[in-house]
Amino acid sequence: MASDSATNDLSKTITVYGRNAVFEALGDQQLECQRLHWATSNRQSPATARILSAAAAREVPIREHSRATLARISRNGKQDQGVALDIVCRTFSTPASLLARLNAAPMTIIAMDGITNPQNVGMLIRSAAAAGADGIIYPRKGVASLGPLVIKASAGALFNAPIVPCDLLKPTLATLQDAGAEIIVLDGGARETLFDYTPHGSAVFVLGGETSGVSESVSALADRHLAIPLHNGVESLNVAVAGALVCYHRMRGASGNPV
Repeated sequence: MASDSATNDLSKTITVYGRNAVFEALGDQQLECQRLHWATSNRQSPATARILSAAAAREVPIREHSRATLARISRNGKQDQGVALDIVCRTFSTPASLLARLNAAPMTIIAMDGITNPQNVGMLIRSAAAAGADGIIYPRKGVASLGPLVIKASAGALFNAPIVPCDLLKPTLATLQDAGAEIIVLDGGARETLFDYTPHGSAVFVLGGETSGVSESVSALADRHLAIPLHNGVESLNVAVAGALVCYHRMRGASGNPV
């Protein structure tokens, strides 16, 4: 059960929109639903009735808004269908929090740069979370937004993933780099491979978009470029697969097993 006294830490709150997505979230007892946003223009229907019933069953506070206000809350007035839900994600953090933990122990961090396909973003989050990534840097600009498509592709893993939202990627990487983290770009043309690399501290692995890869400005910032070896004429891997390989390789090295 969530109440209006739940955490107000916006860095840990994600707003889900759309009637199906909101209803499914309300039905998941593992999620901390903070408040339901409701457009006063919504007409009564079986779909709206079941959402209100689910919110009432969990005692989730309901806030009514004009259609325009709700569109500002959801940030997607064309697809929110007059309903949005704030969900508290305790595993979300801020760049400052990540920075504070950076030197306590070696960390494996995934960063997204220009990945615009929601399905790829969601699958990458699921893969990185499953493989034990310590952080997933999620720029608000240049990457598919945290909406229903990303959530669906992550199969719900997003709500418990170590997401670190930020406005722009490059300044966040530069701050982590100044604090001692190694910035590594996954680059198919690199001479050194991921499996030849032995990290000695915290590392941020940057994965690029579907067409252009990692941006030039971020690539220029990197301390190292690594490739994932490919055979049999395969030119590239899905970004989620690449992210999983990075994290599992790092975990295997950290456990003391040969890499």
